Amino acid sequence: MTFYRQSDVPEILELSWILSSSCAKGLMNRAHAYKAAVDANMEKEDVDPDQGINMGLFGYPVLMAADILMFNATHVPVGRDQIQHIEMARDIAGTFNHRYKPLFTEPEALVDDNTPLLTGLDGRKMSKSYNNVIPLFGEFNSQADPEKMMRKAIMRIVTNSQLPEEPKDPDASAIFEIYKAFATPEEIANLRAQYESGIGWGDAKEQLFQQINNEIAPFRARYQELMANPKELEEILQMGADKARRHSRKQLDKARRAIGIRPLAKLK
Repeated sequence: MTFYRQSDVPEILELSWILSSSCAKGLMNRAHAYKAAVDANMEKEDVDPDQGINMGLFGYPVLMAADILMFNATHVPVGRDQIQHIEMARDIAGTFNHRYKPLFTEPEALVDDNTPLLTGLDGRKMSKSYNNVIPLFGEFNSQADPEKMMRKAIMRIVTNSQLPEEPKDPDASAIFEIYKAFATPEEIANLRAQYESGIGWGDAKEQLFQQINNEIAPFRARYQELMANPKELEEILQMGADKARRHSRKQLDKARRAIGIRPLAKLK
């Protein structure tokens, strides 16, 4: 497996520009992130629908497509909410291949159907964009205890007003939904029974915290070890970038030649 920082592979940015020149604006108009930003503006009075929206946001699907198509990925693991990005990458690859020459593999989304979309702390879809995620590893450059941060976030999960000892519907609970992503079938069945017996929300949140923390703790320790040694991280990223660039230079050259960007003659 190769890790690289996208900005360390400038060939991806150039390929993104090449692909954008044959990408229909209508395709970008349908991007979920762009539509969500427009919809948010439309809820306000006397506001331009595109207010606050820049070309970085609007054209981001093309950059993502370039990152995928540069390496001719056949399958891309994504959550169900990210399938559109892969579909767009397929459209962009297909348009280029038809207009110029068959160069890019049309990737397919690899989705784990057993992993559901999770509800965030506020009841909406869990997303960094909504700032409603559970900080499993703490926050970058924060001195706060990551375990305490995670507990505090979990205790903020929105619940209804049902009291302890009142039977509760586990399938309508974000706490239970998140718990299922970390628990065994036996543990899930046990918590379901507790819901039906009237577990209090505080106790349910505490069980969720303990479940996640027990699984994440060793990974968090490794994360903190790596973050304490940025030189090691940088070396890994630079090795990955060198490997990625060796391939991407060749692929970019093929794309440039396909659209007509080529030397007039060979020079000795």
